[in-house]
Amino acid sequence: MPPFLLKVTRLGVGGLGAVAPDLAGRLAWRLFRRTPSRRPAGEKARKAFDEGVRTLASAQRVAVPTGSGAVMTYRLSCHDAPRVLIIHGWGSRAEYLAGLASGLRASGLDVTVLDLPGHGRSYGRALDMRLAAEAIAAVEKTLGPFDAAVGHSFGGASLLVAAGGIFPGIEAVRAPRLAVLGAPSQIEFIFEDFFAMVGLPPKAQRRLFGHAERRVGTTLEAFDTVAIARRLGRPLLVIHAEDDKEVHPRHARRYEGLGEHVRLEWANGRGHRRIVSAPEVIGTVAVFAHGDAATEAVAGRHETDMVER
Repeated sequence: MPPFLLKVTRLGVGGLGAVAPDLAGRLAWRLFRRTPSRRPAGEKARKAFDEGVRTLASAQRVAVPTGSGAVMTYRLSCHDAPRVLIIHGWGSRAEYLAGLASGLRASGLDVTVLDLPGHGRSYGRALDMRLAAEAIAAVEKTLGPFDAAVGHSFGGASLLVAAGGIFPGIEAVRAPRLAVLGAPSQIEFIFEDFFAMVGLPPKAQRRLFGHAERRVGTTLEAFDTVAIARRLGRPLLVIHAEDDKEVHPRHARRYEGLGEHVRLEWANGRGHRRIVSAPEVIGTVAVFAHGDAATEAVAGRHETDMVER
């Protein structure tokens, strides 16, 4: 959000919250869900986007209907291979994860990348985890089954809540192997940053929470992805960087000691965004997604690469 617009928003939302907290909470919820521009922001993003466009030029595009609109998918097919679904984060799109997709395809995986609602070529200008879960579930039902699913940042958290089946009326995602990269594990983290940005008073914050719970059909406590991972018991790969400045590494550390089905890896030096294109991360995800004894035997090499960074 541009500085001037942010200042105006803070004044408006903060002032409204002081006199009409319920109205301010509903307005803040609309702002919270509104997605950013689909256009690349800056020259670096433009170059990454253009490279992604070239990488996905040969992909098969399929628009998948959901209960709220159609979402776009891109498939880099590989005959008779394990199938993987990739979900991007907030403010991203399939093109920015094209390096991850092509790397997994080169390892012998059949890869599908999803544009979440409000992003890329998918419908709308709003997104929340219910809409994300609806989209992921619809893609699995229409184009699946998938042998594994991978999500980055907001997409990783959305993948786990989708697998957890926490939303009434939306089928739980059944992919047997799940991987999350630089993903938050507590939704309160997302709200805290938003509240600080728009200057929402505490009373209006509580009203927003109540409004959000009514709209998505579940409680905020249900979004705890560590509790979901414990309950599911499916193989889960968690990769994070200790230098991640957008999602604090404590979100990954919450998975420590959860059980043998959870594997936590550190990709230090890769931050929040470069983690999705790091060769050692792609290699580790590929090994995990293949999931057989032969490929697991080479996992140690990737682990060593990641520890050394």
